[in-house]
Amino acid sequence: MSKEDKKSGGNLTVNRRASHDYFVLEKYEAGIELVGTEVKVVRNGEAGLNGSYASVKDGQLFLNQVRIPPYAFGNRFNHEALRTRRLLMHKREIRKLQALSEQKGLSLIPLRIYLTPKGMVKVEIAVCRGKAQEDKRETIRRRDADLEARRAVSTHYRG
Repeated sequence: MSKEDKKSGGNLTVNRRASHDYFVLEKYEAGIELVGTEVKVVRNGEAGLNGSYASVKDGQLFLNQVRIPPYAFGNRFNHEALRTRRLLMHKREIRKLQALSEQKGLSLIPLRIYLTPKGMVKVEIAVCRGKAQEDKRETIRRRDADLEARRAVSTHYRG
């Protein structure tokens, strides 16, 4: 992704494992409270969402296990890589997410971190249900079948 794409909006980091491990039921947008040099690192696309999750505690939404490495040109006030970060949403949305996350088998998983056209860093949070091993195999089978069908159609049109 070019610098122009990052400035105008677009994905900074994507959690590719989420679509493999979970069924996505609902998606929500949340702001993320970043400190100091974290914004520079995230805008460079260095953040990682593998193994991360969101949780509701005391009426606030938090993002856990997101890896944002220290800024290379930072000073002694550089941030911690795995600190818990607060997410910014309306109270009614947080209450709804809390009710959903307390249901058996549902989790709050961040899907991507992206920039809005105004330059704000946002997180897409999804309410997810875990996939069983058979479901993962079925997803792979379906994806391979779609790919073969697209290849057959494209070779048919070429002649």
